[in-house]
Amino acid sequence: MRSRALADLDCVVTLGGGHGLGRVMSALGFLGQRLTGIVTTTDNGGSTGRIRRSEGGIAWGDLRNCVNQLITDPSVASALFEYRFSGNGELAGHNLGNLILKALDHLSVRPLEAINLIRTWLHVDAFLIPMSEQPVDLLATDNEGHEVWGEVNIDQLRVPPQRLQLSPQVCATREAVLALEKADLVIIGPGSFYTSLMPILLMPELTEALRRTQAKVVFIDNLGKEHSAAALLTLDERLDIMEQAIGKPVISTVITGEYNTLPASHDAKTVIQTALAASDVPYRHDRQRLRQAIDLALQKSS
Repeated sequence: MRSRALADLDCVVTLGGGHGLGRVMSALGFLGQRLTGIVTTTDNGGSTGRIRRSEGGIAWGDLRNCVNQLITDPSVASALFEYRFSGNGELAGHNLGNLILKALDHLSVRPLEAINLIRTWLHVDAFLIPMSEQPVDLLATDNEGHEVWGEVNIDQLRVPPQRLQLSPQVCATREAVLALEKADLVIIGPGSFYTSLMPILLMPELTEALRRTQAKVVFIDNLGKEHSAAALLTLDERLDIMEQAIGKPVISTVITGEYNTLPASHDAKTVIQTALAASDVPYRHDRQRLRQAIDLALQKSS
């Protein structure tokens, strides 16, 4: 099949959570409604965790983070959405965007409707879809066989877990499945391996869609070392864990930083190793460099 330029694609789908997914989506924001982010919803820390413990529902923090990074025209509305309360009162530490999303969730039939209202309000064209619209948490079994509940605790593990699962096992958002079915390009990462990337790959409907996709699947590696047990995993091991979860070796291309260690099995995949770090924050990807690397990934055959 003839290679296509990034700007010519009809549907690009990105998977992940937190700062990493938002960075990729902002780099590809020029695609507008041809860009979709499927966002992890298992966070149980910070403002998001407090809201979940008090009101229930899905985790809104990663969705809010992506919206923030996709805003191209700052306004009073966007400043409100990004506002975080300070001080020592009950609102201290809460992000107003999280509270707004939770309020809209109460007023909407579906969480996805709340997200779409915010996208319209803040003039964000790209689609954002929660991996599930049902409340769900991450559950790990550590190296001694003990259960470790929640992202916050799992991030503190010093040894990779024996097992990772969702609790409870929930259904994927149908729009997320449909997006993967029509994707021309699927991008996984960057982001916290166990708590941003893996939760999406624990959803059977989404992994089935990934097994069936005809799209090129690209993995974007982190630039900095994770402060979790994932730091002990080589790039080969992370690729293997992801593809075991998917049930098929679908990742054709790896994009990694100029100083990162290449996968030993790189002959089986296309590897693009290049300077990607932002000048202001070295562990964040530079948006222009990231876009160029993704474009190059499309041109190279696996």
